[in-house]
Amino acid sequence: MTFTPLAIPEVILIEPTLHGDARGYFFESYRQDQFAAHGIAAAFVQDNMSSSTRNVVRGLHYQLDPHAQGKLVRVVRGTVFDVAVDLRRGSPTFGRAVASVLSAENKRAMYVPPGFAHGFCVVSDLAEFQYKCTGYYAAAHERSILWNDPALEIAWAIDAGVARLSAKDAAAPVLARAEINYVYPVRS
Repeated sequence: MTFTPLAIPEVILIEPTLHGDARGYFFESYRQDQFAAHGIAAAFVQDNMSSSTRNVVRGLHYQLDPHAQGKLVRVVRGTVFDVAVDLRRGSPTFGRAVASVLSAENKRAMYVPPGFAHGFCVVSDLAEFQYKCTGYYAAAHERSILWNDPALEIAWAIDAGVARLSAKDAAAPVLARAEINYVYPVRS
């Protein structure tokens, strides 16, 4: 596996080593010792999966401390434009976003640590999205930031006019009005 820190170095892109032949392929999608050697010593406690159609936007979601979640995300069918936003007050990258294209074809994963909001938009006809979480879902601590808040300067892969959002995500506040209780560095 190759581990590449993005422009916000705590967010890491993971590319597996494929072993293939005429029958197909095999790769390790998670290996605790290799992840720990690259600074991801998270204990994952919950796995989730979603299915979405073209132009669906999910996010930008996060949970307040003490229920913050780190996420290891991967696409098993289709293609998404995946985004992480630094919400750690006092961080030199607070309010900045990083993004990567994740697809079933490129088999990349992205680690989004606690203290970040996460979201994606679907750029294929259908996408199945899988993620491992370092904390359990806690509805009372769940929050969102408006996906296209201009202050975030995210160059989304779709236009706002075609974005399909849940009512909750469409009504999310901008970053300046969001409830955030992370302090840099976040410990989880």
